[in-house]
Amino acid sequence: MPLTGRAALIAALGTLPVGLWGPSWTGLLAVDLPLAAACACDFALAAPVRRIVLTRSGDTSVRLGESAEVTLTLANPSPRPLRARVRDAWPPSSWEPGTEITASRHRLTVPAGERRRLTTVLRPTRRGDRQADRVTVRSYGPLGLFSRQGTHRVPWTVRVLPPFTSRKHLPAKLARLRELDGRTSLLQRGEGTEFDSLREYVPGDDTRSIDWRATARHSAVAVRTWRPERDRHILLVLDTGRTSAGRVGDVPRLDAAMDAALLLAALASRAGDRVDLLGYDRRVRALVQGRAARDVLPSLVAAMATLEPELVETDARGLAATALRSAPRRSLLVLLTSLDAAPVEEGLLPVLPQLTQRHTVLVASVADPYIARMAMSRGDTEGVYQAAAAARAQTERARTAEQLRRNGVTVVDATPDELAPALADAYLALKAAGRL
Repeated sequence: MPLTGRAALIAALGTLPVGLWGPSWTGLLAVDLPLAAACACDFALAAPVRRIVLTRSGDTSVRLGESAEVTLTLANPSPRPLRARVRDAWPPSSWEPGTEITASRHRLTVPAGERRRLTTVLRPTRRGDRQADRVTVRSYGPLGLFSRQGTHRVPWTVRVLPPFTSRKHLPAKLARLRELDGRTSLLQRGEGTEFDSLREYVPGDDTRSIDWRATARHSAVAVRTWRPERDRHILLVLDTGRTSAGRVGDVPRLDAAMDAALLLAALASRAGDRVDLLGYDRRVRALVQGRAARDVLPSLVAAMATLEPELVETDARGLAATALRSAPRRSLLVLLTSLDAAPVEEGLLPVLPQLTQRHTVLVASVADPYIARMAMSRGDTEGVYQAAAAARAQTERARTAEQLRRNGVTVVDATPDELAPALADAYLALKAAGRL
């Protein structure tokens, strides 16, 4: 039951002349007693806050970087009008820094027996679930001298999904896929291809592609054409260990890897392939399996929304064993992890033979663009030392990637902005070569 600033101001203005012209207890009581009586009346006329009925509605999910609107409905069952200031509290990451006060505080009037709606606009800065905190209502009397205050818990959750910024590359990659899958047929059969159609022989075609039975049935020489096989299995493995927590540019490595994985999943599902997801560090953090093509992307986005890096070293043996259980048949295993020398040499390299023996393995890693800028530094002593350190880091990274390639692994190493299209290009290249 706090006093308002207006009551304090009136008390100060009333006691000022008493203190200047005739300070006495009688003068103070002459000012304060009417003010106290006015405050008591104001309190009695303020609508009670405990009887207010609050409900929520609105968005339950939003992509990171976009806005969500949550509507709070206040019903006033009391016989007195509600003149209120409302604070709709959410976690700090629900708004951009510096905008919380203006976004979470509202002023409204609800006549007796009626209801009003107010909308809180959220703009989250992190992925995951954002749960509403308490709603604080401060009800004022008609004079604005005294108020009632109470809090209510009105549960609501908004799930913040990955932004999928790489979807701008999807039309170009789909155009290449259509060219690969439907317009460009292969004359030689290879692993990962299936029969497409027969066409008439053209000088220069490989004679091994001639279908002699079809030629015998027709007057022209017919050749067989092949296309990349569909319905292949792709397992996306997100390394959620400590190396995924490092920030590269403006985002954590894990978020950049998620964006690349979403573009690849969208492309592969359009190509007719089956896509699963595994998030792992020392235990399974996310697992999506057996989804239909139309449900793949929503399922992956929902699973990635609450996925956070864990500050533990990834168990490479456990990761390999879980991946083999999740992909019992030959698949394309896409491992999104770090190319740091120590984790690869001590963790990944010893278990690679188990993976490459049964699967086609592709390792994708997020490179730090700041390292490339450091390598170009010149002009002073500090710049030369920075360039030397960056060159050493790049050499170690290239050596690690070469070790993986010698073990039969396809490696994609690119900056956050370039990783998603580079990974999609690597998938299309494998598909064109019949290696899926």
